[in-house]
Amino acid sequence: MAKLKLGAVADDKPVRLTVEFSAPVHRDLLAYAEALARETGQPIQDPLKLISPMLARFMATDRAFAKARRRNQRAGEG
Repeated sequence: MAKLKLGAVADDKPVRLTVEFSAPVHRDLLAYAEALARETGQPIQDPLKLISPMLARFMATDRAFAKARRRNQRAGEG
Protein backbone atom coordinates (compact mmCIF):
# COMPACT_ATOMS: atom_id res chain seq x y z
CA MET A 1 0.00 0.00 0.00
CA ALA A 2 1.23 3.52 -0.77
CA LYS A 3 2.22 5.70 2.15
CA LEU A 4 -0.62 7.87 3.42
CA LYS A 5 -0.18 11.64 3.43
CA LEU A 6 -1.19 11.85 7.07
CA GLY A 7 1.16 10.57 9.76
CA ALA A 8 0.64 9.99 13.45
CA VAL A 9 -1.76 12.50 15.00
CA ALA A 10 -0.27 14.89 17.58
CA ASP A 11 -2.17 15.39 20.80
CA ASP A 12 -2.78 19.17 20.77
CA LYS A 13 -5.23 21.27 22.74
CA PRO A 14 -8.29 21.38 20.48
CA VAL A 15 -10.67 24.15 19.55
CA ARG A 16 -14.18 22.73 19.37
CA LEU A 17 -16.11 23.22 16.13
CA THR A 18 -19.35 21.71 14.91
CA VAL A 19 -19.39 20.64 11.27
CA GLU A 20 -21.56 18.48 9.07
CA PHE A 21 -20.25 16.07 6.47
CA SER A 22 -22.00 14.16 3.77
CA ALA A 23 -22.41 10.44 4.40
CA PRO A 24 -19.81 9.50 1.74
CA VAL A 25 -17.21 11.84 3.30
CA HIS A 26 -17.92 10.36 6.74
CA ARG A 27 -17.52 6.82 5.39
CA ASP A 28 -14.24 7.80 3.74
CA LEU A 29 -13.03 9.35 6.99
CA LEU A 30 -13.76 6.09 8.83
CA ALA A 31 -11.99 4.10 6.11
CA TYR A 32 -9.00 6.46 6.26
CA ALA A 33 -8.82 6.02 10.04
CA GLU A 34 -8.74 2.25 9.59
CA ALA A 35 -5.98 2.48 6.96
CA LEU A 36 -3.95 4.87 9.09
CA ALA A 37 -4.28 2.60 12.13
CA ARG A 38 -2.96 -0.32 10.07
CA GLU A 39 -0.09 1.76 8.68
CA THR A 40 1.02 3.34 11.96
CA GLY A 41 0.12 0.49 14.31
CA GLN A 42 -1.76 3.00 16.47
CA PRO A 43 -5.52 2.57 16.83
CA ILE A 44 -7.57 5.65 16.02
CA GLN A 45 -10.02 6.07 18.89
CA ASP A 46 -11.88 8.99 17.32
CA PRO A 47 -11.67 9.39 13.52
CA LEU A 48 -12.93 12.97 13.86
CA LYS A 49 -9.53 13.86 15.33
CA LEU A 50 -8.07 13.26 11.88
CA ILE A 51 -9.89 16.24 10.39
CA SER A 52 -7.59 18.89 11.88
CA PRO A 53 -4.31 17.33 10.71
CA MET A 54 -5.89 16.59 7.32
CA LEU A 55 -6.87 20.23 6.88
CA ALA A 56 -3.47 21.40 8.13
CA ARG A 57 -1.72 19.12 5.64
CA PHE A 58 -3.98 20.28 2.83
CA MET A 59 -3.32 23.96 3.57
CA ALA A 60 0.43 23.39 4.02
CA THR A 61 0.69 21.83 0.56
CA ASP A 62 -1.60 24.27 -1.28
CA ARG A 63 0.81 26.51 -3.18
CA ALA A 64 -1.83 29.08 -4.14
CA PHE A 65 -2.85 29.43 -0.49
CA ALA A 66 0.78 29.86 0.61
CA LYS A 67 1.35 32.51 -2.06
CA ALA A 68 -1.81 34.41 -1.09
CA ARG A 69 -0.89 34.19 2.59
CA ARG A 70 2.60 35.59 1.96
CA ARG A 71 1.10 38.37 -0.16
CA ASN A 72 -1.37 39.27 2.60
CA GLN A 73 1.34 39.22 5.26
CA ARG A 74 3.53 41.57 3.19
CA ALA A 75 0.57 43.89 2.61
CA GLY A 76 -0.02 44.02 6.37
CA GLU A 77 3.58 45.09 7.00
CA GLY A 78 3.34 48.19 4.83
